[in-house]
Amino acid sequence: MYRIMIVDDEQYILNALKRSLRSTNWEIETYSSCAEALRRAQVATFELFLSDYRMPEMNGVEFLFEIKQIQPESMRLILSGYTDLEALLGAINEAEIYRFITKPWEDYQLNSTIEQALHFRELCVENRRLADQVREQKNKLSEQEMILQKLEQDNPGITQVDWADDGSIIVSEKNALER
Repeated sequence: MYRIMIVDDEQYILNALKRSLRSTNWEIETYSSCAEALRRAQVATFELFLSDYRMPEMNGVEFLFEIKQIQPESMRLILSGYTDLEALLGAINEAEIYRFITKPWEDYQLNSTIEQALHFRELCVENRRLADQVREQKNKLSEQEMILQKLEQDNPGITQVDWADDGSIIVSEKNALER
């Protein structure tokens, strides 16, 4: 189950958003205070944060920038009825906000955007996990290659093996005598 935090200074907006998302299987927490929401994000993991842009304590981009520092793998979305796009664009890029949702929103579009964001997050997390696994395997291979090089240096020809088609090792008198 995904955990989503919604932050807006207007309680009726928080209630409307919860109603819009009630048919989902997501665990939703709402906060009307950025400070309270940040404290909660320090102790609980959320897959997605949805924040209003204009709030009294700090704007939504500043809030989501702080969230990015706390939970970098989370998805961040901004919600706003204001279209000051020039001011928003730079800030959105700085906080790496996934999408901008306008007020009023369409329930289907809101749900769809959140689903896409959560799916994208899953792909990013899996990609990062696989990249870490590849790095770990490369390190192990490098260690094994160093051991083989040391063996070959101490015992020339020890790593040269003749293989049969069935995977067995071919040992001939000639090979045995050469070593």
